[in-house]
Formats: sequence, C-alpha cells, structure tokens
Amino acid sequence: MEQLHDVTGVEVSGKHRLRLTFDDGTVGEVDFAGREWRGVFEPLVDPDYFARVTVDPEAGTITWPNGADMAPEPLYAEACRNLSRTVGARQ
Repeated sequence: MEQLHDVTGVEVSGKHRLRLTFDDGTVGEVDFAGREWRGVFEPLVDPDYFARVTVDPEAGTITWPNGADMAPEPLYAEACRNLSRTVGARQ
C-alpha cells in the first residue's frame, strides 16, 4: 500500500506554480499553468486569488478561501517529479 504524505508547507513560486513541502521532507514544484479551472476552481484563474493558497493541516493539503482543495496524492507525485530538495526523507 502506498504511503500517504501530507502537505506541511506551501510557497507561491510563480504565477500558477507552487513549491510544496511534505511531511517526509520532500520539497517540490507543482506547475498549474495551462489548467482549465472550472467549478469551485474557477477563481484560481486569477493569479492573485491563486496566491491566496494555504495549508489545511487537518486535511493535509492545500486550500483556498472558497473551500477549494486538492488531493495530496497527485500533488506529492508531481512534486516528486520536480524536486527542489529532500530533507531527512524516509524511505
């Protein structure tokens, strides 16, 4: 079974790009440029609104003021493909 990793930190690193930190020390970039934002995600088209992202520690993921959030598993997979650094990662 795949281990789940919670998001513990988020930093806006571009217009629609985030640097995410996970509970295992993984830090990676996730680029959302070019996404079609629909429904609850539609406000994220605006880079200023997108930049209002925060971490929801209870859910272990990122969220926006309107309640939009994303599952941490695909965020972790994408961050691992675009590593910034790994600090004290457990295997």
